[in-house]
Amino acid sequence: MKKLYKSRTDHKFDGVCGGIAAYFKLDPSLVRIVWVLFTLLGGSGILLYIICMIIMPREPDYIDYRGNGNNGNS
Repeated sequence: MKKLYKSRTDHKFDGVCGGIAAYFKLDPSLVRIVWVLFTLLGGSGILLYIICMIIMPREPDYIDYRGNGNNGNS
């Protein structure tokens, strides 16, 4: 099962847009541009980004064969 994570490698602030781009197989720059436009036009993009920073888990260091994420803290 595919899960939504904050990206460890493709990030500018916290990896939210990079994670969303990876999940939907989109260009991260496109996601960032849309997010900025959403913020400028609606104003709630900053609040939504902060909520995503809190709610979305960080991408694990590796994913085992069963699909369970593990960040090495066993």
